[in-house]
Amino acid sequence: MSEKDSIELQKQFQAKIEADIKIEPKDWMPDDYRKTLIRQITQHAHSEIVGMLPEGNWITRAPNLRRKAVLLAKVQDEAGHGLYLYSAAETLGADREESIDDMHTGKAKYSSIFNYPTLSWADMGAIGWLVDGAAIMNQVPLCRTSYGPYARAMVRVCKEESFHQRQGYEIMTTLANGTPIQKEMAQDALNRFWWPALMMFGPSDANSKHTAQSMAWKIKRHTNDELRQKFVDATVPQAHLIGLTIPDADLKFNEETGHWEFGEINWEEFYNVIKGNGPCNKKRIDDRRKAKENGMWVREAARAYADKQKERMKKAG
Repeated sequence: MSEKDSIELQKQFQAKIEADIKIEPKDWMPDDYRKTLIRQITQHAHSEIVGMLPEGNWITRAPNLRRKAVLLAKVQDEAGHGLYLYSAAETLGADREESIDDMHTGKAKYSSIFNYPTLSWADMGAIGWLVDGAAIMNQVPLCRTSYGPYARAMVRVCKEESFHQRQGYEIMTTLANGTPIQKEMAQDALNRFWWPALMMFGPSDANSKHTAQSMAWKIKRHTNDELRQKFVDATVPQAHLIGLTIPDADLKFNEETGHWEFGEINWEEFYNVIKGNGPCNKKRIDDRRKAKENGMWVREAARAYADKQKERMKKAG
């Protein structure tokens, strides 16, 4: 391709971005746009799959049949989200198995929040309310992301995540209005998951390597700090409503800006977890690696069956 042709394709691509026309798999796109999307979408997919682990830990210990059924449905939803997203990444030329192997070796990342342990049933409430609440803040704008398959996958994901957030808040509300021990359990879960939930939005804008370009390509519609502030503004009143306390001595409402001001995030902890040194990093990766190895026979059987069906159709046709 000549330099002139390349420049013309670049102009056409950027014109689509500016006009909010979705980029589709067969459209020309810059290599860096493709690589950025593959990194973001596969990281998102990994997060959905790894996110099943801390919740799956509580399925057999749910307090009653209704809670068990709801948690089972939620974990199943997360598996589906991962599959939608891996499929979206494949439209960009990513290999699903290679992407998963990259996660297992530490080359690819997933959300830092899932490297924290779930110590009590109240953590199921905190994850639904805070973690899925933060995910919604991140993901609703992605329904308008510039890459078509990613945007369309996010429509269903966001609808299901909204139920997950409500389920979590309902658990926290029930515990907060229960016995003193139950309320203490809810407060403890909030104390442990509040700051990791704020870290979910990624590094501050000043230290983010990808935000500016992703905003220019309309992959992202808001910066990390904008989304984090929106989450805090929405969540603090919810905590107050059910009588729980946000674990932040610096938290205060600014009458002039209309926003809740919050304390400094421990970024050293964030980067330490990202590097693989969180409380559950090793266990999460070991569990996912074992799941792949133990399920290998299923995939091999499915491939053999598919190959046999193709052979039959070829002979019949």
